[in-house]
Amino acid sequence: MLSGSRIFAVNHKKISSLNINNVCCSKIRASLKRLKPHVPLGRNYSSLPGLIGNDIKSLRSVLSPPAAKIRNIGIMAHIDAGKTTTTERILYYSGYTRSLGDVDDGDTVTDFMAQERERGITIQSAAVTFDWKGYRLNLIDTPGHVDFTVEVERCLRVLDGAVAVFDASAGVEAQTLTVWRQADKHKIPRICFLNKMDKTGASFNYAVESIREKLNAKPLVLQLPIGEAKTFKGVVDVVSKEKLLWNANSDDGKDFERKPLLEMSDPELLKKTTEARNALIEQVADLDDEFADLVLGEFSENFDLLPAEKLQTAIHRVTLAQTAVPVLCGSALRNKGVQPLLDAITMYLPSPEERNYEFLERISRLLLPFADQHIEIPSLTAGNIALTVGLKHTATGDTIVSSKSSALAAARRAEREGEKKHRRNSEAERLLLAGVEIPEPVFFCTIEPPSMAKQPDLDHALKCLHREDPSLKVRLDPDTGQTVLCGMGELHIEIIHDRIKREYGLETYLGPLQVAYRETILNSVRATDTLDRTLGDKRHLVTVELEAKPIETASVRPVIEYADSVSEDLLKASQEAIENGIHSVCLQGPLLGSPIQDVAITLHSLMIHPGTSTTMISACVSRCLQKALKKADKQVLEPLMGLEVTVTKDYLSPVLADLAQRRGNIQEIQTRQNNKVVIGFVPLAEIMGYSTVLRTLTSGSATFALELANYQAMNPQDQSTLLSQRRGFT
Repeated sequence: MLSGSRIFAVNHKKISSLNINNVCCSKIRASLKRLKPHVPLGRNYSSLPGLIGNDIKSLRSVLSPPAAKIRNIGIMAHIDAGKTTTTERILYYSGYTRSLGDVDDGDTVTDFMAQERERGITIQSAAVTFDWKGYRLNLIDTPGHVDFTVEVERCLRVLDGAVAVFDASAGVEAQTLTVWRQADKHKIPRICFLNKMDKTGASFNYAVESIREKLNAKPLVLQLPIGEAKTFKGVVDVVSKEKLLWNANSDDGKDFERKPLLEMSDPELLKKTTEARNALIEQVADLDDEFADLVLGEFSENFDLLPAEKLQTAIHRVTLAQTAVPVLCGSALRNKGVQPLLDAITMYLPSPEERNYEFLERISRLLLPFADQHIEIPSLTAGNIALTVGLKHTATGDTIVSSKSSALAAARRAEREGEKKHRRNSEAERLLLAGVEIPEPVFFCTIEPPSMAKQPDLDHALKCLHREDPSLKVRLDPDTGQTVLCGMGELHIEIIHDRIKREYGLETYLGPLQVAYRETILNSVRATDTLDRTLGDKRHLVTVELEAKPIETASVRPVIEYADSVSEDLLKASQEAIENGIHSVCLQGPLLGSPIQDVAITLHSLMIHPGTSTTMISACVSRCLQKALKKADKQVLEPLMGLEVTVTKDYLSPVLADLAQRRGNIQEIQTRQNNKVVIGFVPLAEIMGYSTVLRTLTSGSATFALELANYQAMNPQDQSTLLSQRRGFT
């Protein structure tokens, strides 16, 4: 197995240094053994782009499409909004597959991991390359579950655009907000696809309004649905004033007709569409000066005379500027509205040359991704996404350069350019991508191999999985010597456990799942300590006085300060040892052995005998800080989760009663179509196993979403109960 494989993006302009984003976002670990095109059993694949059988027909046409004809896009959404189904239909209509895959049947292209097919969810991002009407599309299907948010984060960093998929009956949901914020952070232009227009309770107007209100975005309505829920049968193209109707007798959605709206046959629909088009023109004119001049100059008397091409070009500019988002609709499951979505991707989302990152590609071994299939290729042109293998020491978030000198040169250029004001993007933003933000884990458990002989194999598996998924943390318990897994949720750790078994052939044993608490102190305390030891003929003598105090600003790492009385000469020689001693203590607090946060440590006095080793300095500082913390009033902090439960009115009361027993704090109850949405906070310790309970309470009709909100102080009674449980008392 080739474990050091990575997916990266290369953009259009060449510079002297090699800057490749190491994304690690493609599910290729288990499948890179087969580098030749491989056809999994149970699916019927068309030839890959540019291929006839296993032979490359035109290598240049496959590898070197013009940059203007390339679209690097991601599919993102809340869980169960229909991302993977939409991706599956896109692949089918583009000719990549010859049959329609289904999430429930476990035979989709991008959800090829065994864990994904068993659960019907996306766990890792998958990259697929295909063609549509002369355009090359590199598409990445991302997860929607909160446990795998980091997958979305690392993919968005190299994408040029994104399709946000919404459930038309629910509008903006909890995880929608998370992925939207991630796209905002990386300045990704996007379009919205209101999926499931055939679903009971689907409402186009409600979904559009939720985008406007909850995402603070300006939706550009480019389509109107023809019917909703059971009556949904097609869409109206607002830009061209045409209706698209899908043949009810067609099994795969390929058979549809596009007709202009006429006064004689569709008077009401034509009137509604004309009003929507006029509103769209006015909206785009407000956002784009060039288009406003055109409209006011030539078409102010009659918007109907404005060519569709002019409007489309202006929408493209507005989308690129991220001042508004085009909105389309359809039903991927019922095979309606996907082909116009593909057209919109090529028409409105940017090409690599319209983005501002600059890279030069120079890697020895390259692969072109097709989900779990890969073709080894000799070279790659700018603007494409590809895989590289053999990078054994890189990790997610790395920017790779050809040499140290080229990196320094890029940094110097970035510094010079950063001083120039009124530049939209600095050189630094174009050259070096920011690292991925990895959220802190909230669950942990011990993991043990079947025998001590297998411990090196387990260590290797965890090392590889951590490189691939940096949200997985692995540490060694200093007291027991056990390996501890730290993850983003129950599902996250369950998937890691299953992958170790399937991919590495190890039957491991997990300890009980535990909540990752934190600790802090409530008052300021001082302590003094002296370490005096003679080793051989050498005396090691250190005296330390320090103060620990709480701070109001949330800080995971201790804030370290030095009093003026501490000698600068001593600090120069011993500062690293001092801070190592402080950090080591703050990793394990005195109450639960949990990390300490929200504290400041001030060193007031330091005396060191000449010749004292840095190890002894660290040991003395650690012991002194431990003394101080034991004297302080201590507080346990527990993770507080933001909770959103969508439930029918009939089951609202039992859900609220159950949340009250779980120390839940209800903020508001919203109405969403025929459902109620309960929004509040609940401690993570009280929500373990909640999915099973909620399913029982509501006969399987309710759904919920969780996201870490913050850490809050436990009340004295709950803290006392927790400490008693940890010490073996009840």
